[in-house]
Amino acid sequence: MDIKTIGIVGAGTMGGGIAQVAATSGFEVLVHDVGQEQLDRGLKTIDKSVSKLIEKGKITEDKAKILGRIRTTTSLDDFKSVDFVVEAVFEDFEVKKKVLVALDKALASEIILTSNTSSISITRLAALTSRPGGFMGMHFMNPVPLMTLVELIKGIATTPETFAVVKGLAEKMGKVPVEANDYPGFISNRILMPMINEAVYALMEGVGSVEAIDTVMKLGMNHPMGPLALADLIGLDVCLYIMEVLYEGFKDSKYRPCPLLKKYVDAGYLGRKSGRGFYDYQPK
Repeated sequence: MDIKTIGIVGAGTMGGGIAQVAATSGFEVLVHDVGQEQLDRGLKTIDKSVSKLIEKGKITEDKAKILGRIRTTTSLDDFKSVDFVVEAVFEDFEVKKKVLVALDKALASEIILTSNTSSISITRLAALTSRPGGFMGMHFMNPVPLMTLVELIKGIATTPETFAVVKGLAEKMGKVPVEANDYPGFISNRILMPMINEAVYALMEGVGSVEAIDTVMKLGMNHPMGPLALADLIGLDVCLYIMEVLYEGFKDSKYRPCPLLKKYVDAGYLGRKSGRGFYDYQPK
């Protein structure tokens, strides 16, 4: 397939990051969100991110040219002109279901549709559409402009041709694609989220303070960021949702979400995006 224009649904952290990488890689990009306010916020974040990468010498192309490849819309009907789509809305099955059903109706039958889901069954999502053979998971890592990995997940009906196209596109976007089978959490979150969840248990049980737990993992295991700080970056609500997907999918007690994680989410302590999680991000 000759992919020139990539449609991205969702202008948040992940969707905006994917849009930035696609535009930097030379693709025309059409970003959709429910309102112009969300789109403007997403464009502002992309502008700031591209500026930083240019300052560091990571990008040599003129910023205006990169940003000029990105268009926005609040109507999925405009996606009739795109060649490939990445859905990157909030990690919740019902939210994705609504978007994917609408997208499926808007797109030509030959267009490949992918989801940036980090844990939800690709087979289940593909079954919502009329193109299960042309549907698969394309899980980017956060922050997308800096992280080179992208997990590629085939559903039970995904065709080899679809996989080949998506893999080639990921490589053109400067990513390293890794194939994962369609099990809850795939590879990345099946390993990462239980570690974060166990760190929350350690905090709840008084094994160590937030700072102590993160310092042990940074200095003792050479992780660039401690698990609790990483949870704040990801969003505690997202971490909880993924743990619930793992617990529901495997029915194994080792995936039981920590009660303290649930309590933080109930309190609205969602991490950086809410100003407070395991750490306090409010201005002093």
